[in-house]
Parts: sequence; C-alpha cells; structure tokens
Amino acid sequence: MQRVPRIAFVTVGQSPRVDVLPEILARVHDPIEAVEFGALDGLTMAEVAALEPPRGEASLCTRMRDGQQVVTGKRQTGDLLQALFDRLDREGFDAITLLCTGHFENIGSKTLMIEAQRVVDATVDALSLGCRNLGIMVPLERQLAEFHVQGDGQRKVTATYYSPYSGDRLEVAANEVTGCDLVVMHCMGYTEHMRGRVVAALDKPVLLARRIVAGAIQQVI
Repeated sequence: MQRVPRIAFVTVGQSPRVDVLPEILARVHDPIEAVEFGALDGLTMAEVAALEPPRGEASLCTRMRDGQQVVTGKRQTGDLLQALFDRLDREGFDAITLLCTGHFENIGSKTLMIEAQRVVDATVDALSLGCRNLGIMVPLERQLAEFHVQGDGQRKVTATYYSPYSGDRLEVAANEVTGCDLVVMHCMGYTEHMRGRVVAALDKPVLLARRIVAGAIQQVI
C-alpha cells in the first residue's frame, strides 16, 4: 500500500485553523495526513500583545484559536516560525505548508516547503500578462504601505484592505478595485464565500490565495 504523505500546515497565528484548512483539503484530491501547528501556539494574549509591531515595522494579521484577530510584527513572528521549522525538520514530515502570504526573509527549512507567498506571487505573475491594473486585497490598512508587490511602467497596482477576521467592509474594498483587470485576495484567511462576494461585485477574475496554495499541494503530493 502506498504511504500517505504527511504534511505540516503552519499558521502564523494559533492552530487549528478551522477557517482555512478544510477548504484547502477539499481541493486536494489525493489523501494526505495533515498536522497543524501555529507560531503563536501556547502563547497567552498578553504574550501575543507584546509581539504587536511598532509604527513603521511590517505587520501580519492573523487569528487566535478562538477566532480573535491579532496583529504581530513580521520580524518577531519570523523568529517564532524559524524555531518551529527547526523542530518540524526533526519530525519526518514530507512537506511543510506555510499558511501565510506575508513576505518573509531569512527563514527556511530542510524539509520541502510550500511557501504561500511565493506560490501566490508566482501564479499572479504567470496569469497577469497583459493586466494593466492589478488589484490587491490585504487585511489591514497599514499593510497598504507595506505590501511587497509594486506597480511599474507596464502595470499599475491598486491596493485595498479588508480583514477576514474583524468587521465587514468587503463590498467597500471591492468597490475600491472596481477598475482592475484582475484582483488577488492576498491572505490565507479569505474564504471561498468572500471570493464569491467580490466576484459578484466586480464581475472580474478574482484569485484566492488558498485556492492557489491547494493547487501547489496537489502538485507536490
């Protein structure tokens, strides 16, 4: 009997991500053993609050196990992730999937890694040839200035924000990218239902980060 691949799914928040993993696994058509981990697992709210980034430092928006939204600094979270990856390298996983589309530098693993940010950005580049106005949706207003994808002489980038964990300004955000040729919902927290609402509002192609990552997992296994 063929062995089932064992995949570690790592969130920058707390596990389990009941709002993310079921939709991803529904799009992976071969059996896998999925094991979840979180960079913030075991931390109290007070300890997580201490990770909030100062003004001017890159931020991440994620959620606790109970669904509460939290904001952490990318540098501090990267340190926690690296310690977790070092541990997972010793646990015999076939691959690690990082469930975050934030851009991390200087983190890595000896285990095969599916890094959501790189997978999503590469797919967007491949699908956006001829796109003159690319729409990007991120969770936090402060991330509009932090986002790593920028426009150039050939393509304009229009960014908007909507948190999948707090409030509901999705229609407002969709309206802010109305003139775009292609829209990317650039956070693993965005759901299929949210994507459907954006498609209904715009009638334009809308890429969902978790769909793209599920496709990459399917290729690897």
